[in-house]
Amino acid sequence: MPQRRLSRASALALALVVLAPPAIAAGEGEGDPPPAPIAAPAITVVRATAAPIAQRASVTGTLTPRETVSVGADVEGLRVEALLADEGDRVEAGQVLARLAADTIEVNLARSDSQIARAEAGIAQAEAQVAEAESAAVEAEAALKRTQALSGKGIVGQEILDQRVSGAAATRARLVSARQGIALAEADKAAAEAERRELELQLSKTEIKAPTAGLVLQRQARLGQIASVAGGALFEIARDGEIELDADVSETVLGALAKGQPVTVTPAGGQPVQGTVRLVSPRVDQATRLGRVRVALPASDTLRVGAFARGVVETASAQGILVPRTAVVTNERGTTVQVVTNDVVETRAVTLGLADEARVEIREGVAENESVVARAGTFVREGDRVRPIEADAATVTAEAAR
Repeated sequence: MPQRRLSRASALALALVVLAPPAIAAGEGEGDPPPAPIAAPAITVVRATAAPIAQRASVTGTLTPRETVSVGADVEGLRVEALLADEGDRVEAGQVLARLAADTIEVNLARSDSQIARAEAGIAQAEAQVAEAESAAVEAEAALKRTQALSGKGIVGQEILDQRVSGAAATRARLVSARQGIALAEADKAAAEAERRELELQLSKTEIKAPTAGLVLQRQARLGQIASVAGGALFEIARDGEIELDADVSETVLGALAKGQPVTVTPAGGQPVQGTVRLVSPRVDQATRLGRVRVALPASDTLRVGAFARGVVETASAQGILVPRTAVVTNERGTTVQVVTNDVVETRAVTLGLADEARVEIREGVAENESVVARAGTFVREGDRVRPIEADAATVTAEAAR
């Protein structure tokens, strides 16, 4: 009997050891708290929003005049005695820019006037000689007729008849000569008048005038300088004051540009001005792979020829579902966005549309107001449970732009 009771007690103790909880088996106290569950990580999300977007291309280049007009001297050897325009001045067509000394031309004009007067006197003298020769010719012809009549009756001999014939021929010759003298005198007068007109033209060109309205870009003329036709331009004018951005763009961007597109141009150190694409080059440089674009700009005193400038061209626009650029991941598997639904991350393949500096259009794969991970592909993966913290889309976009 004592042995039977001992074996039953031993069996009960063994059962208690086998069935005891692990915590008790390990010697833990029954009052210790259970371990806390692991918290889901906090992830910044933004909502996909429907908004307009514009795709832009950047162009850089130099401000240049649309058309440059060179103004020089048309007369040789005259001294510059007055300068009436300077660099930066806006001038009208016909405005006097400089004046050359005209004293030499005025002296030649006076000489030309005397030559014209002399030619007119020669004409008068030749006309008098013509009148005298005509009178002598009439008298000689009358004498010849009388002598011929008398010779036919035998009253006058052949010798006298020959004298009358010779005299009439001589008077006719003098008449022809006198008439040629008139023609010569008139030719001298015409030459003197032509010379005077040339001198008057030279006198008018002593005033160097602007051939067109515009902006004076450069003045080479100096007081006292001897003007020369071969000496180059005295002034350079931007026709009508039109300044353009002459820019080079890559061949990949060139195809998106077209005449008439609006451009925001910011000169170095200046304020932005609005322009339009005036010309897109039809060719690409084979060495640089760049094409040329000309952007017309409005007249402005802040634009400086030769200054560097940057332009932004709006090449396309649309209304679509937009997310920050940082929410899009592109790799060898394609383009994806991480969407958070019911606190679980889902990776979706998407189709992209237009893009600007900070946002991208999602044409397929994400609906409006869905929450997307602001910085995808860094902290979470497909199926992870997260604690989404919604951020302002504008703030995230501004950070992405920077």
